[in-house]
Amino acid sequence: MKITKSITLGICSALLLSSLAACSKNDTSSPSAEATKQTKDVKITFFNTSAEVNNVFEDLFKTYHELNPNVSIELIPTPIGGGQLEKFQSLLASGNPATIANLDPATILQFKDKFADLESEKAKYEKLTKQGAVDGALLDGKFLGVPWTAQGYGLLYNKRVVEEAIGGTFDPASVKTRNDLEALFNKIEASGKAPVTIHGADWSLGAHYLGLAYSLQSKNVDENRKFVEGLKKGDIQLANNPQFSGLMDTFDLLKKYNARKNDPLVADYMKDSGDFAKGNTAFYFMGDWTWSVIGTLEGRDKEFGMIPVPISNNPTDYGNTQVAYSEPKLLAVDKSGSTPEQQNAAKAFIEWMVTSEQGQSAIVNKMGLSMPYKEVKVKGTNVISDAVTKYVDQGQIINIGVINYLPTDWWSKTGASMQKYLVGKIDRKGLADEVQMYWKSYSGK
Repeated sequence: MKITKSITLGICSALLLSSLAACSKNDTSSPSAEATKQTKDVKITFFNTSAEVNNVFEDLFKTYHELNPNVSIELIPTPIGGGQLEKFQSLLASGNPATIANLDPATILQFKDKFADLESEKAKYEKLTKQGAVDGALLDGKFLGVPWTAQGYGLLYNKRVVEEAIGGTFDPASVKTRNDLEALFNKIEASGKAPVTIHGADWSLGAHYLGLAYSLQSKNVDENRKFVEGLKKGDIQLANNPQFSGLMDTFDLLKKYNARKNDPLVADYMKDSGDFAKGNTAFYFMGDWTWSVIGTLEGRDKEFGMIPVPISNNPTDYGNTQVAYSEPKLLAVDKSGSTPEQQNAAKAFIEWMVTSEQGQSAIVNKMGLSMPYKEVKVKGTNVISDAVTKYVDQGQIINIGVINYLPTDWWSKTGASMQKYLVGKIDRKGLADEVQMYWKSYSGK
């Protein structure tokens, strides 16, 4: 979930069988060809909020049209950063919505009455995707968007730096508690390297780090939603919550060994990612999306991995051996202004995109993303995504789907409080009070 792309935050930041009688002759991987055969020309539009890969989508649409001459797909691009939601709303208001929309789950939830219920497609995607992928995409219990990419985050590690510090092979499963992590940090510091980098941006601190407090309450998203409602009503006191306390105890550890502790709010994403990639820092609290920077750097190290953020000294506590995981974008099909023919063509294209070799190659290789699908026919280069996949395959993930139900400013407001805590302007009580006040401001909404 790279917040800067997934919820259109500021810096940084990634993202589809119609006339398949023809397609099946050229792409035997396309399922249900005859069932979705398109017999007349149809034009559909694709609203894309993964703006950094607009050109990849356009190339993919051309390929699909060559295989399916009766289907034309037009890209509706959006700018990187702000203005995406406004453009989407303007299309709805004009009565000319996009047939397919690549959106954050929270946006789909906000406009859920405009999208087709994909219940008839659900069983198919449950068979195609890895365990938990469809459940993680459900919004108020409805299947309104098809997951097509997945992201995970935690403590990234530079394998060379860690192994030089410990004098042997590093087993990521050896870090199960906060004490394990501190012992490792001590060895790294003794070797002359900075143990960890905390990226000081509000999206990293507020959404990714503090956001774990809401997801760690339970493995059940609905239970986590009840927890947030309890914060709004004042029935739950954050300062007394063990998950929040444990998470912040670990944050204190990260602060202590932070490579940026002398100037923690600079939040230079390129520099932080580069220093980690080149071995100046052993660990980096970040997600697999940073490969878009790391993968292009010359002189970088080659081997990287990820471990969970341990929140206690009890190795069996939920979160200590799981990494945060989500489907940051879903593909929704419009029902408010699209014809049945367009909706069927849209569903067919989505299926082709996520199952065909051409579609998967575009996602994995050209976009540099991982997919929550069982059979991915192409091999990507993002070794950090590979590390996340291992946790997914083992079922060792934290479902952070509760964030889809949070207010639009939750990460920026609480992220600002985390920044104050990072630089020592407020203490733990002050942080808990500010976050609590934020949630109480939504009481009754």
